[in-house]
Amino acid sequence: MRAWRVLTPGPVAGGPLQACREPLPEPDDGELLVRVLACGVCRTDLHVTEGDLPVHRKHVVPGHEVVAEVIGGDLGSHSLGDRVGIPWLRSTCGQCRYCLRGDENLCPASTYTGWDADGGYAEFATVPAAFALPLPSGYDPVTLAPLLCAGIIGYRALLRAVVPPGGVLGLYGFGGSAHLTAQVALAQGIRVHVMTRGDDAQQLALDLGASSAQGAYDAPPEPLDSAILFAPAGELVPTALEALDAGGTLALAGIHLTDIPTLNYQRHLFQERTIRSVTANTRHDAREFLAFAGEHPLHVTTTPYPLDEADRALADLSAGRFAGAAVIVP
Repeated sequence: MRAWRVLTPGPVAGGPLQACREPLPEPDDGELLVRVLACGVCRTDLHVTEGDLPVHRKHVVPGHEVVAEVIGGDLGSHSLGDRVGIPWLRSTCGQCRYCLRGDENLCPASTYTGWDADGGYAEFATVPAAFALPLPSGYDPVTLAPLLCAGIIGYRALLRAVVPPGGVLGLYGFGGSAHLTAQVALAQGIRVHVMTRGDDAQQLALDLGASSAQGAYDAPPEPLDSAILFAPAGELVPTALEALDAGGTLALAGIHLTDIPTLNYQRHLFQERTIRSVTANTRHDAREFLAFAGEHPLHVTTTPYPLDEADRALADLSAGRFAGAAVIVP
């Protein structure tokens, strides 16, 4: 099969990804063998490739927004030909205090697709059957792929942001995850303001129903009840906090964030403003979001790339050359 591996993590412009040909992966007990139909390109893939995240598996195949067809392995409750999703969360121990209380995303033994195990920048992959997700109907593989991380993590970030009913939400950054989260929030009757770079991203926000769209450091036209920071830019944290109304909550949605500048207590945190991080997701989050997507058709803005150009897709993500989400199609 064809696949891409991270040989030596470093700036994407230096070519850290290398295309290769290799045998199909062999599934372990409890794992499915799947044919990759599409794989979304996530900013976390960029962090893995460039070395922002420490190496967990040497020469890993990135990619964790995988739409696939079951072709073999330990099927369990699955059948040959089933269409399944492979998300970021790959496994947990199921026995620690976090797993037992329903917080499996905090499991210290958790593993992740495209970081601890090979992911979807390939023609074939494996996935533990218990972590393969059922997919909603009404979407083709390319539009489904971004739902499997961008959508799921955005959904958890929205939960962590605790927007009050009919409240006002600010989104900082408007890429693959934010453009899906905005649609979920709007469907829930939440008013959305977007702060992001790029005319195309701002126009997409307005087209999807945002009340306003402006530059990343601009103030929204009204105080925010909640905000979500999708951009991996710690320097935006004070800006977002200043935009919050009293009692507001800022959720930090990324797995990686540059350093946060010094905060001023009176200006940024007083009046019971709250900062919350977002760590992966649970399978419950994933199933709940995908069920929502099945009932409320989402507009997924995608830019497809052939598998042979996976390195270009990552470079374009880094440079902000497209709106929405990039998707690799073998």
